[in-house]
Amino acid sequence: MSALDGLYQELILDHSKRPIGKGELEAPLGALTAAHHEFNPSCGDELTLSIAVDPATGKIEKLAWDGAGCSISMASVSILAQLLRDESLTMAEAQTRVDAFREMIQSRGEIEPDEDLLGDAIALQGVSKFVMRVKCAMLGWVALEADMRQIEAAG
Repeated sequence: MSALDGLYQELILDHSKRPIGKGELEAPLGALTAAHHEFNPSCGDELTLSIAVDPATGKIEKLAWDGAGCSISMASVSILAQLLRDESLTMAEAQTRVDAFREMIQSRGEIEPDEDLLGDAIALQGVSKFVMRVKCAMLGWVALEADMRQIEAAG
């Protein structure tokens, strides 16, 4: 195992033990909200992810989630929550990140991920080599997409 792989493994374990964004959504007054539940029947991972979006700017103001599952699914949604907390993203920008993450996680290690877009989520690149774990890593990201579709449909 390379030193970088070790750092990535440590990051994943840290996020799964001390998750970011886990809890109730505290939506600002007037925000558009959506919640979506995802379940992975192959391993039992499940989570509900909620977002609050500023109707004027389309920016995701808050993200919260609750769930249980393997360290990969829990770390992945925690990294997603950190990414959205640290950067003020519109739904369109968030969708670009989801698309880049999906491309990386389904590439079987064949592509070099864009660290500027994905930040710490590149730590999950190694998961792409394990087909049975891809859905674990995607769970939170798929829930975010469903939330954004709900907001767009209501808008």
